[in-house]
Amino acid sequence: MKITSVAAALLEPWPWVLIKVRTDEGLVGIGEAYHGAGVHNIAVDPRLTERALIGQDPRNVDKLFRDMKNSMSASGFYQGAVMSAISGIEMALWDITGQALGTPIWQLLGGTFRDQIRVYNDCNEGDNADDPLSWAQKAKQVEARGFDALKFDIDPRPTQRDRYNRTIRNTDIAFFVDVVTAIREALDPDTDLAIDAHWRYAPADILKVAYAFEKLDLLWLEDPIPPENIAALREVKAATRTPICTGENLYTRHGFRELVEQQAADIISPDLAKAGGLAEGKRIADLADTYYIPLAPHNICGPIGTMASCHVCAATPNFHVLEFHHLDNELWNSLTVERDLIQKGRIDLPRGPGLGVQLDEDVARAATKEDVGGFYA
Repeated sequence: MKITSVAAALLEPWPWVLIKVRTDEGLVGIGEAYHGAGVHNIAVDPRLTERALIGQDPRNVDKLFRDMKNSMSASGFYQGAVMSAISGIEMALWDITGQALGTPIWQLLGGTFRDQIRVYNDCNEGDNADDPLSWAQKAKQVEARGFDALKFDIDPRPTQRDRYNRTIRNTDIAFFVDVVTAIREALDPDTDLAIDAHWRYAPADILKVAYAFEKLDLLWLEDPIPPENIAALREVKAATRTPICTGENLYTRHGFRELVEQQAADIISPDLAKAGGLAEGKRIADLADTYYIPLAPHNICGPIGTMASCHVCAATPNFHVLEFHHLDNELWNSLTVERDLIQKGRIDLPRGPGLGVQLDEDVARAATKEDVGGFYA
């Protein structure tokens, strides 16, 4: 079996990047790359496809992953848009391999630890962003739909004195505490609540918030400070009982090595659609497991990338919970032939060969903004 072509489609209004790999035996693999400027064009760049993929056996997934990195070594292969494109292609290669062998991807990754994948819904904020009770009401509405894990953001408010020095005014700290307290009190005690700070704050200021959160038994406080300083993050983690989660801006296991070895986070959150794909995601999870650190993948993908991530979640003993962003998004719900993939906050593990779900080509075509390489040929 040989790869004959690679194509990509950029969708709208959600800029999901779908990847399609075709073979000379008629098998077609589908993957999804993390969206970003030019990712869909990088996926079909001859420096990537002709040097590493065309004419090769798609079942040699790990070899091709390394060949793709080497072929783009002059273009920053280890991170950014290039690694996002490689990640989406790698997913498609696994899809082909599973179809060829008649088995789901999770089986190829070592087998499953669970039959369902727990997901948490990212709720953003309340309908009335200035009213803590509005946030609590939204949380209750989402919980009533079967989710027993939710996440909300605490981004800088307009009253903040200076967003560039990463400080938080006392009034904003009080507001954050009021909001999260209202949400926590509105939810069932066994419903998990995570809070995302989006790398906005200095350690001393976000710790004021983290200290106040300690009594609320949060699932985690995510990305409390900028991601590039592991030593500073380790100090934040050591200073509070509120669990710290981070990792969506790191690439490959090498990018996670210092974070994990320094035990600078309680939970790690790689995004498999840009961190290197499925096998690399499994390696990141295994690295974390040596330090007993749970895996909670970041995920803002459509259903293709989400279902691909589920295979890693199933095959990973230290999996915790998977992110979901698109409640009531009709495109997310209709982009695969299989509908209603999330039921009561869970995704049933795919049992079919390869990815285990099929792209609805008509829906995808109608939502396509750009087709490069003949995605619908």
